[in-house]
Amino acid sequence: PVTPGELLCLGSSLAFSGLFYYLYRKKARAVACIQEAPKLQVDDDLPALVSAADGKCLPYVALEGIVLPAKAALTSHYHEGLQGVIQKLLLKEHRLIWNSLARSW
Repeated sequence: PVTPGELLCLGSSLAFSGLFYYLYRKKARAVACIQEAPKLQVDDDLPALVSAADGKCLPYVALEGIVLPAKAALTSHYHEGLQGVIQKLLLKEHRLIWNSLARSW
């Protein structure tokens, strides 16, 4: 005989397994899109290509080209001869409205 506690454990186990499998498949699709991303060169044709795309946005691309550091390139302490740069990010919020129900901006 199966007890209600065992049925509850089995049901919750199946529910969690289904949830985690769904999340795994969702992330696997995103990884597949990234791996199939087209490789583009940074040149004068890139702005025209972006403006011709749907919504003037390319979802996943790999840009190849020469990057120049603003001050000095960062050198690795662990791999000799390996250098890198830091990309400056600019976050611009388009609209900021106070939500009185959630008490947040």
